[in-house]
Amino acid sequence: MTDYKDKLGGLADKLKKETPKTPIQEVHPVRQNVIAKEDEAQLNVWIPKGLLKRMKSYGVEYEHSLKDISIDALKFFLDAKCKKS
Repeated sequence: MTDYKDKLGGLADKLKKETPKTPIQEVHPVRQNVIAKEDEAQLNVWIPKGLLKRMKSYGVEYEHSLKDISIDALKFFLDAKCKKS
């Protein structure tokens, strides 16, 4: 028991004598890839409830937003229509 008290007392003396070393944290800025975005415009449409449910369930399953699903669907539709013409 006295050995433990000696170690503990030695630790207390050591902590009193030495100043604590504060770690120096280096801060590095996060590099962001700047992607030029096309200007956006708002589009409001009424769609059947069943289609909206399908879009939402697809978005949850594949982690896509309704906006992204709508944009992809419109691009796919217009590209297919333009190729036929």
